[in-house]
Amino acid sequence: MSEETKGTVPAKVGVLGGGRMGAGIAHAFLISGSNVTVVEANPQAAAAAKERIESDLAKSLERGKIDGNLDKWAENLAVSLEHSDFSECELVIEAVPEIWDLKVSSLQQVEANLSETAWLATNTSSLSVDGLAAELKRPERFCGLHFFNPVPASKLVEIVIGKQTSDELQKLTLEWVAGIGKTPVTVNDAPGFASSRLGVALGLEAIRMVEEGVASAEDIDNAMVLGYKHPIGPLALTDIVGLDVRLGIAEYLESKLGPRFAPPQLMRDMVERGELGKKSGKGFYDYS
Repeated sequence: MSEETKGTVPAKVGVLGGGRMGAGIAHAFLISGSNVTVVEANPQAAAAAKERIESDLAKSLERGKIDGNLDKWAENLAVSLEHSDFSECELVIEAVPEIWDLKVSSLQQVEANLSETAWLATNTSSLSVDGLAAELKRPERFCGLHFFNPVPASKLVEIVIGKQTSDELQKLTLEWVAGIGKTPVTVNDAPGFASSRLGVALGLEAIRMVEEGVASAEDIDNAMVLGYKHPIGPLALTDIVGLDVRLGIAEYLESKLGPRFAPPQLMRDMVERGELGKKSGKGFYDYS
């Protein structure tokens, strides 16, 4: 790792939420030279977050992506229950579930504990960055940094610029994303941004095709993987993201962009049955 790469990431980064996404974001900044503080809601969640991040660090060591030993890298990680531990962070990224009221209250709590020179970002995959910014005291210091799951393997970060996001922050986001070895795409705030809007549209159509009996899930996915060079089919991807997560995004996009994003009944039925994809053991594929 070069000194130049280290210089492009903040020295101290905070992550609110240590689930799969938050842990992945923390890991990305840790292996790029940042000291990272993760804040969770309770001791059980904090312990699980620490375990996730250390597991990702161990895999990076095994694959030769970083040198040294796990203890050395883990020294730069702090897991806490207190928002006040974000006070010295230069950048904090919120990574809580896609629930509007939870996002707003979480961001407000974080902002209240930041220095006036710190930057704040949301990892939302679809909610309005401008809408969230309107609930904050320093909207010019706020933007979207949409990471993709699984974060360690993904090469993309979608930077979402709100109407009040400062030019300085827009420039810094490009440096940060490059600093963690990923490729940025920059979009102006709009429902679903670019990635979720296009990804959900493809996923919903694939689900409709299963619903209508056009083809099996496996054949639909193979058509996109082999015919269009997608790394993974839209139904397998929906299983990884979670049918419940994609249903929530689709409902939001339908409310903003109209009926072309209406979730298929099959999707609603699967979520109701608890067939959420990989995390539940069953979705369009069986993971048991």
